[in-house]
Amino acid sequence: MSAMPSTRARRTRRVARYLLVTALVAAAYGGGVATGVVGSGAGGGPNASQPAASTADRGVLDEAAARIMSEAASPVTKETLERAAVNGMLRALGDRWSKYFQPSEFASFTERLEGRYSGVGAWLRLDDQDRVLVAAVQDASPAQRAGMVAGDRVVQVDGHGVADRSLLDVTDQLRGPVGSVIDVEVVRDGVRHSLSITRGELESRDVTVTRLQGDTEVVRVAAFTRGVGREVRDAVVQSPAGSGIVLDLRANPGGLITEAVEVAGAFLDGGPVVSYEKRGAPAQELDALSDGVTTVPLVVLVDDGTASAAEIVAAALQDRGRAVIVGSRTYGKGSVQEPSTLSDGSALELTVGKYRTPSGRVIDGVGVAPDIAVRPSLGPTAAETRAVEVLRGLVAASDTADRG
Repeated sequence: MSAMPSTRARRTRRVARYLLVTALVAAAYGGGVATGVVGSGAGGGPNASQPAASTADRGVLDEAAARIMSEAASPVTKETLERAAVNGMLRALGDRWSKYFQPSEFASFTERLEGRYSGVGAWLRLDDQDRVLVAAVQDASPAQRAGMVAGDRVVQVDGHGVADRSLLDVTDQLRGPVGSVIDVEVVRDGVRHSLSITRGELESRDVTVTRLQGDTEVVRVAAFTRGVGREVRDAVVQSPAGSGIVLDLRANPGGLITEAVEVAGAFLDGGPVVSYEKRGAPAQELDALSDGVTTVPLVVLVDDGTASAAEIVAAALQDRGRAVIVGSRTYGKGSVQEPSTLSDGSALELTVGKYRTPSGRVIDGVGVAPDIAVRPSLGPTAAETRAVEVLRGLVAASDTADRG
């Protein structure tokens, strides 16, 4: 067991710490061109005199913005036009993950990845029809106390419908000051439910460990926020001899790629976890450290809410022959986003490439197929029961092999 990371692993961590892989608010945002869109200020009316070089020196966007601000019947601010211009440019990419963060939105996003935020304690995702679903609900959270459950379809937030709104907009609306109340309407099994939720200060408890009767330990990872990799490593190291682990990644929307690499590495002795290639740059390979536990039997539990960084972990362990994957096909979000901040504190994240698994698979738009499928219609309990059965079979086989 190596105490010091390899040169490649150190390089991997330096590269990977800037990469975010998320499903809830994963996005791609463009560069600084937007900050100058209306930088020339308002122009005059159609008959106003302008310096001869003014129009030629300014771009069409600047010119149009000046006309809109000075001539449109409905007043509009420079800031509003800048935001609209940025969002319009992002839509031109045809990338569903392209979003533009206002300063407060980016701060909230960063806090969430660091494992702290104020809100209701629910994670959202989009289904294949772009409907807003509850991906997971944090234990003991305001959302759970109000009766919200995973799988609920969100239809209204504070009296406003969510159709045609971005996931970021809906997620941001659920956040707010501690003690404030928000009304959410959800549809569950065809029945509409009205929930009144009092927001609270939340700390992510994204890793929970449950010891089942006998030789099974369930390690549930709800999201890949800061520190999750170390928590999973600790759980693996402290696992009793002769036991097996179910790594439950269901409804995990993703998070920090550095944490995903560390979680996969907890079960691997070095080697590749994932790679990606940016335009005009050589492929970058992210490797596990050479100190993982490779002998404990392992089953990874997934579903259609397993996305992004969670899919990377499942695919890596599957490709490396390290785990049996149980459940249903995962979400299929395997693109690379890199964040950058603009001069006003807002932020952009551009999709800069697609991830490949150790065997070279692209999972974006495809997902990870389980080794042992469990129909989603059977419910989450059936999937967990099957995972435990498979794990106990692996433990028994391992014991037999150890006895020779």
